[in-house]
Amino acid sequence: MVADRPLIRRVRLPLRAHEDLLRIATPVAYDGDPGSMWQRLPSADYGRVNEIVTGLHMSPLEILALLGAVALVVARWLPPAVRPRVTIAAAAVLVPSAIVLSVAEIRWQMLPVLAGAAFALPFALFPLLRRRTGRPAWRARWWLALPGSVACLGLITTGPVAAWALPVPVFPEPSGDFRVGTHLVQWTDPSRPETFTADPTDRRTVVVQLWYPAQESPAGAQPAAQYLGRTEDEARTVSGALARGVGLPGFLVDGVPRAHTHSVFDAPVAHGAERFPVVLFSPGSSGVRTQNTAWAEDLASHGYVVAALDHPYDSAAVVLADGRTINTETISTGDRDQDDKLAADWTAVRAADLGFVLTRLDSLDRGEIAGPLVGRLDTSRVAVTGHSMGGAAALQAARQDRRFDAVINLDGYPRGPASPSLDQPTLALTQAITPGTDPRFLPRLTEVLELSTATSYRLTIPDAAHLTFMDGPLYLPPVPSIVGSLGRTESPRVVATTTLAFLDTILRDKPGDLADVLSAYGDLTVYHPDNSR
Repeated sequence: MVADRPLIRRVRLPLRAHEDLLRIATPVAYDGDPGSMWQRLPSADYGRVNEIVTGLHMSPLEILALLGAVALVVARWLPPAVRPRVTIAAAAVLVPSAIVLSVAEIRWQMLPVLAGAAFALPFALFPLLRRRTGRPAWRARWWLALPGSVACLGLITTGPVAAWALPVPVFPEPSGDFRVGTHLVQWTDPSRPETFTADPTDRRTVVVQLWYPAQESPAGAQPAAQYLGRTEDEARTVSGALARGVGLPGFLVDGVPRAHTHSVFDAPVAHGAERFPVVLFSPGSSGVRTQNTAWAEDLASHGYVVAALDHPYDSAAVVLADGRTINTETISTGDRDQDDKLAADWTAVRAADLGFVLTRLDSLDRGEIAGPLVGRLDTSRVAVTGHSMGGAAALQAARQDRRFDAVINLDGYPRGPASPSLDQPTLALTQAITPGTDPRFLPRLTEVLELSTATSYRLTIPDAAHLTFMDGPLYLPPVPSIVGSLGRTESPRVVATTTLAFLDTILRDKPGDLADVLSAYGDLTVYHPDNSR
């Protein structure tokens, strides 16, 4: 991930917007196949109308509508000689842009822009219409017009501010040499009952998304993968569930399911016979498999296969291949002791999910399961990782399953027993936590790392927050207490760079001083097997 990028990712104003919109809006017919909801939308033109200009957080059409609205208000204060031309030009830009945006499903951030413009429009056009009919033009006196103009501009300004605060996420370009493919699988463990349901025949099912090194695709041949789901409908289902989980109305984050990533679904695997190390990932409490997409894509671009899990009944929403949606049932009781016990139980289920998925990946590599990665997974080099509760699950999975060679815990409080001790090198990335903010976290994490029989690392990243370690900084308001203050570009870069250095050292035996690399990004504590630091 690179911090400096061109201002505009791709700007292509639609010359035939109506034809494009008709193709974009054409629904996919349901063919009776319950898995058809996981088929790609056929339109390669998606996003042409709503392509976001990096840094401005608005599409070209939204920018045109914004400029037209501003010009419409400002025209009132221009000299009489240019006022009519500016008013007509502003209306000519604003009205068609608003119509096209409405057809393409307008974002809520544009509503105050259009409201301000709609209020100003009759006052701007009325004098022109009177003049064309031969009647004398009438304009409100300046002291009457000024408050209205200020109010309109205030409304209009709200739009870009809201678009900046809650944008359509633009994912950083992966920093490695490989292109990135992604593949979705659903696996059921016949040996484990589903403990969240009362059905004795129900078995534990997980949905797993793989990111992997891929071949270069011809330009425009395959569209970039949707964020949060295989289709926009699935993405909206997941986005709405995530918003409800934190008490927000879904429309506030309606930009998130519009986003596209740098991956291509089912792209051909990279040329050659290289077998790639594997990284398993468990999301945070109520989190979803795609919550660390920027990180997963960056690792895949460096030659890793990342397998991220949805944990049904724990993840906010999991859409299964048969079309069913399973929503979270892991709800806090409000009692701290009871919640700790429940969290330990949920962590144990997640840890078992991770071990099961590793077994299935091993079967996939051997060709016992069909898939694009047959013969390309190096399951002798595996890391288990997770964010928040997923980090706790990664620690637990590593204790129980020695097939995992390394552990990464992204700001997760260790749950469950501290024994047996970890035998795998561990990297714990944390925000700055003090006894005042959480008196239990550091002592518990320190206990786990000190008991380890392998050298482990705790890196405290300055200016980070809990959601710094996921995709949150790309689309949430830049409030330091929520996403930290590293910024939308730097947050994913720091997480990717530090974890990549650790994985390269442990799984690939890359030479170099790992401690020196990590310490450049924060306060590093190294835990040696003899407990010296």
